[in-house]
Amino acid sequence: MINAEFLWNKEHRLTGFRIIGHAGYADKGFDIVCSAVSVLTINTVNSIGRLTDDYYTFDKNENEGFMLFEVKELSDSSEILLRSMRIGLESIAEEYGNEFISIK
Repeated sequence: MINAEFLWNKEHRLTGFRIIGHAGYADKGFDIVCSAVSVLTINTVNSIGRLTDDYYTFDKNENEGFMLFEVKELSDSSEILLRSMRIGLESIAEEYGNEFISIK
């Protein structure tokens, strides 16, 4: 199962995410749930990197299905991109079920 946790600052603004695990929907290389989550998260990281001047940290380990991303100097643009990613992950959970992805 993929566990997605969103990170919030003291002002209740969305600043990042932590993703751990693999969906287990299908065999490696054929798992469309893992692929969808990967596309959404990597696109969000790339978009924040290219479209904003915000400083962020990013760590990942593909074998373990681990990603940790946090914007340290948050702009409205970064928060919108992160909120959009969250909507996408929630849509995947609704479509494929909570046994493959959990969102906190």
